[in-house]
Amino acid sequence: MALVEELELQGKWLFKHRGVLPLLILTLGILVFVQSELKQDPFFIDKAYYELFCLLVSLFGLFIRIVTVGYIPKRTSGRNKNLIADKLNTSGMYSLVRHPLYVGNFFMWLGPSMLTANFWFICSFCLFYRIYYERIMFAEEQFLRNKFGAYYLDWAKDVPSFIPNFKNYIKPDLPFSWKRILEKEKNGLLALFTIFCFFDILGELVNGRRDFNYILIGAWVLSGLYYLVIKFLEKRTTLLKETGR
Repeated sequence: MALVEELELQGKWLFKHRGVLPLLILTLGILVFVQSELKQDPFFIDKAYYELFCLLVSLFGLFIRIVTVGYIPKRTSGRNKNLIADKLNTSGMYSLVRHPLYVGNFFMWLGPSMLTANFWFICSFCLFYRIYYERIMFAEEQFLRNKFGAYYLDWAKDVPSFIPNFKNYIKPDLPFSWKRILEKEKNGLLALFTIFCFFDILGELVNGRRDFNYILIGAWVLSGLYYLVIKFLEKRTTLLKETGR
């Protein structure tokens, strides 16, 4: 099998399982975090401020996803199980970078990896993310190239794959949809606060303390309630339905 075909097959497989495999890295991160807590390595800044900084990094990633998903039409980018593209997104965030959702995912996962306060683990995460998503992006681009041909190549020629070029910005074709955000990004918000809340509680228990971050716990509870409300509205009402979105 030619390398290009092998990379494409790997990318398609990783695309289908992209929501599961990162959990392996999270598991390793938990082990590294516990080891760091047991050693009680001194922080170069106040631990609470460092945890807040890590949370802000993840929220920045969620923000990137929000400003991307809020402008795109149905059956294009998003949490699809298979490669889908009824049209090629070329405006908004897609005029800055070809894979804005994966840029957002990177920062969302970078925050928890930084919680370990282990330089080598953070570097390993960045390397893993590059190898992991590089194959997914390769498979996606092969799919788009085969479907849209020269139109895709002309767009990709001037738009970088992962590091945004802000000089290329083009106003989105569609108006921003809060309904789509409420529906599509509820999972990411709940997962984010669940992970940070878990790390905070685990760190306290490992050190025999009970000085939990109740603001973080409250945010986790609210994100859980938000998730349940949106799931109810999805199943029992049409409030979040929009034509073409």
